[in-house]
Amino acid sequence: MTLLRVKDLHTHFISRNLDNEIRIATALNGVSFELSRGEVLGLVGETGAGKSLTAYSIMNLLKPPARVVGGTVEFDGRNLRDLQSDDMNSLRGSEIAMVVQNPRSSLDPLTRIGEQLVRVHTAHSDATAATARARAVEILGSVGIPAPEERMQAWPHELSGGMAQRVLIAMALMNEPKLIIADEPTTGLDVTVQAQILDLLRELVETRNVAVMIITHDLGIVAHYCQRMAVMFAGRIVETGNVNSVFDNPAHPYTRTLIDATPERLRDLKHKVHGGGAPPNLYNLPTGCHYVERCRFADDVCNDPVAMEEVGAAHFAMCSHISAVRDGWLS
Repeated sequence: MTLLRVKDLHTHFISRNLDNEIRIATALNGVSFELSRGEVLGLVGETGAGKSLTAYSIMNLLKPPARVVGGTVEFDGRNLRDLQSDDMNSLRGSEIAMVVQNPRSSLDPLTRIGEQLVRVHTAHSDATAATARARAVEILGSVGIPAPEERMQAWPHELSGGMAQRVLIAMALMNEPKLIIADEPTTGLDVTVQAQILDLLRELVETRNVAVMIITHDLGIVAHYCQRMAVMFAGRIVETGNVNSVFDNPAHPYTRTLIDATPERLRDLKHKVHGGGAPPNLYNLPTGCHYVERCRFADDVCNDPVAMEEVGAAHFAMCSHISAVRDGWLS
């Protein structure tokens, strides 16, 4: 059953220049995807593609000059864009939780860990402080923090990076959310701790039927921990499908470039990786394919509007030259 359905989401940055003329940067341009309970979706793409902005648009956490100007975000049967501020505040932290890439910036440095966890629980329930404290100890233990009763008294600066990230995950779990959005959850952690954090997220999916959206630059994480993936470029999802299908038979040239640029593939390739270059100008996007200036297959057809096309079982790509991409990439 679909838990989250994002359809045709548009987010703009609206500002004025020195001549007081309105300028609009189209940061998200028709983003659409779905996520079910018990599923892990990987959202990948280069810096500036719109991955984190998608998450903040879903959570209604945008700050000016960013603004959602179109589309729907349906969560568990409710359109989040129709909710009042108080209702959305209640939903965040209870049914939808977010784990950000820098736990130090999310933990209050002046408040002990236990008190922060208790606050999260009591803010979204009728639990007493004692009940919330008992739950916090239980959750800390469940995310692999040793001596959780003692850790309740710790200050954030006393925790290692991995421990701090586990505390954030514990905070996200305090109210048993249906969806966890993990934005680069392992950035800055060593490889061993990264694996522990990702294994923990996968265990939550399996044991608690939580839906997880992992935002990452690391295709290895997607390959090992996600069932489905969505590839973003310049504010659009340009390819989406089952992880194995997308990795084995990519249909969009940008997806192919990302896969070919991984260290494992670079060692095997005999030809130069195609597709380098800068992102397009968000104030003046191409009328058709946004990838046109970096694509070796681009022609006049690419200046026309392009839509998602089914290229396999539950596998879709936004490209006018799918056959050429698949058949002639390295020719």
